[in-house]
Amino acid sequence: MIRMWELRSVAFTRAVFVEFFATLLFVLFGLGSSLNWPGANPSVLQVALAFGLTIGTLVQAFGHVSGAHINPAVTLAFMVGSQISFLRAVFYVGAQLLGAVSGAAILQGLTPIEARGNLSINGLFNNTEAGHAFTIELFLTLQLVLCILASTDDRRTDNVGSPALSIGLSVAVGHLLGIHYTGCSMNPARSFAPAVFTGIFSAHWVFWLGPMLGATLGSLIYHYILIPNTKTLSERMAILQGELELEKDWDEREVRRRQSVELHSPQTRHGMTEKV
Repeated sequence: MIRMWELRSVAFTRAVFVEFFATLLFVLFGLGSSLNWPGANPSVLQVALAFGLTIGTLVQAFGHVSGAHINPAVTLAFMVGSQISFLRAVFYVGAQLLGAVSGAAILQGLTPIEARGNLSINGLFNNTEAGHAFTIELFLTLQLVLCILASTDDRRTDNVGSPALSIGLSVAVGHLLGIHYTGCSMNPARSFAPAVFTGIFSAHWVFWLGPMLGATLGSLIYHYILIPNTKTLSERMAILQGELELEKDWDEREVRRRQSVELHSPQTRHGMTEKV
């Protein structure tokens, strides 16, 4: 049975909020940069840089709080690699989807109708078939997840450089290829938000299954083939159940709290007075 220790942590609540807020900003700036304004249509390079720089900025700003996943596929990759619990992954994905929809809502409310269009929704462009789009999204997300896992691996002793910059460039590279096929998703939350407001869910499964499968393969390749993790099976299961350090810290804090309450209770003070 999965325990609910994480729900009692202020750090957990803060991390979930950050995933909501960071995804809101990502969708607002990313989709906003790719809108087709009258007489000023954005270039592929402009859109790629906008998405990449936005992700890099948000990872730099919020990475130390929640890990700055900002993407259900990335969260799945970390869960598959036993780096976060199932409970945290569920809350992260929920916060990301809500944040993405909120960001799209803000963008729609601020943008004139003539420039709003379909809010840069992902789709099958240039006669791309659904199977081809699925494969493209799989590989786009695969390279992104491999970059994220390698850039944030605390076991590395070489000069990693800036993980935020590396991840931002990975997102930009994905857009340089993927825009012509699907508009480049790599992120189910990014695809879900504009679909909610436009009502266009044609081939929407591509933008869930493609990134999710790509993220899963990327995590399996990195953690079990390229850089095998030394954790035992029991340790991995404990991480997935959220029962490691968080539970230990919670127990210690709870013991100290109870001791403090007992020490300052009227009965304890009365007993101490009688002894004196």
